[in-house]
Amino acid sequence: MIIGLNATCLNDRPSGAKQRFIGIYSGLIKSFPNAKFFIYEPRDSSISSWFINSENIIYIRTPIPSEGRIIKFIFSLMYFTIEFRKKKFDFFEGFHLPFFKPLSGIKILTIHDIRGMLPSSRLSEKILHKLSLAKAINDSDHIITVSEAMRQEILNFSPKVSLSVIYNGIELCNRDNISELKLIEFKEKYHINHKFILAVGHIEPRKNYIRLIESFSILKNNGFEYKLIIIGNDSGEKNKLQLLINQLNLQNQVNFLSGLTDTEVRIAYKICSLFVFPSLYEGFGIPILEAMAASRPIVLSDLPVFREITQNNGVYFNPENIESMATAIEMVLNSKSEQQRIISYGDERINSFEYANLTFQLVELYNSFKK
Repeated sequence: MIIGLNATCLNDRPSGAKQRFIGIYSGLIKSFPNAKFFIYEPRDSSISSWFINSENIIYIRTPIPSEGRIIKFIFSLMYFTIEFRKKKFDFFEGFHLPFFKPLSGIKILTIHDIRGMLPSSRLSEKILHKLSLAKAINDSDHIITVSEAMRQEILNFSPKVSLSVIYNGIELCNRDNISELKLIEFKEKYHINHKFILAVGHIEPRKNYIRLIESFSILKNNGFEYKLIIIGNDSGEKNKLQLLINQLNLQNQVNFLSGLTDTEVRIAYKICSLFVFPSLYEGFGIPILEAMAASRPIVLSDLPVFREITQNNGVYFNPENIESMATAIEMVLNSKSEQQRIISYGDERINSFEYANLTFQLVELYNSFKK
C-alpha cells in the first residue's frame, strides 16, 4: 500500500495543524508498517526530524514554500502535475487548500477551518476561497474536519459531501514532568514575579487581542492586580496592539512573549492563574486542551466549537463585548469554587483528546476504504 501525505503547508512554526500532524499521523504510520508513506516536505522545513524510527517513510523535499499563497500555488501546480504522472497512490491526503489530487487512489482532504469565507474577509479572498473549497470538495473522495462545528459549516456549503470528524488532540504522558528548577529558570528568564492571565495564539485580528487588552483596561480601573501575558508569534498586528497598550497606559499590565519552546509554553500554562481564549473564530481550539492538561481554570469566547469542546461546562463571554469579557475573567478569579469546578471538569474531559484515541479513528477510516 502506498500512501502520500502532502505536508508542504507545514513548517517549523508552531501551529495546530503541525501539532495534529505529528500527534495523529505518527500513529497512522506505525499502524500500517507494511505500507510505504511518501511525505512531501516544503522547501523550507525538514519534516523528517519530526518522526523517529519510522522506516516506512520516504521524505520528498519539494521546491514548494510553506507560506505565500500565490507562489505556493504556482510551485505546487507545477510540481504535482509532474509528480502525479510518476507515482500511483492507494491513498493521498492533503492538509490545505487548494487541494492537488493525484491520478489514482483514494483522495482525502483535511479541513481545519474555512476562515477565508468569514464576513470580515475581503471580497476577493472570499471568492477565491469559495472557488477553491468547491473544487477541493469535488476532487476529494472524503473530507476530514476537526470538530462538529466545522462539520456543520462545511455541510452548509456542500450538503452532500462525504465527511468525518476527527478532533485535534494532545499528548498527555509526561505532561507534569516539569522540575521546580525549570519553573524558576522560566520565571527568571521572562521576569515573571507576579500573578498573570495567559492567552496563547498567533497575533492576528481573528484572535481578538484588541478587545482582550481593552477589557484589561476595565479590570485595571476596578483595582485588578493580575497581569496579562500573550504568547504568540506576530502575524501582523503586534504594532497595533502595542499602540493600544500605550494609549491605555497598560505597559506594566500586558506583555508579549514569542519564540518559546514547547516546554516553556507548558510552564506558562502550569503557572498562570487563568487561561483566556478570546477568539472571534476557530475551527477547533488546541489551547483549550493545553490549559485542561495543565489543570488551569479557563474562560472562553462564546463560540459553538468552544462549547462543543467543553460540552457547555465552561464559562463563556461575548467576544465582541469587552464588559462581558472583563466580567467573566473577574468572576472566575474571584471564585475558588468555580475555578475548582472548571479544573475538575477539564481533568476528566482531556482524556477524550489523547492522540491514541484519535489515531484509532483515522486508521478505521483508512481501513473502511480498503474493504
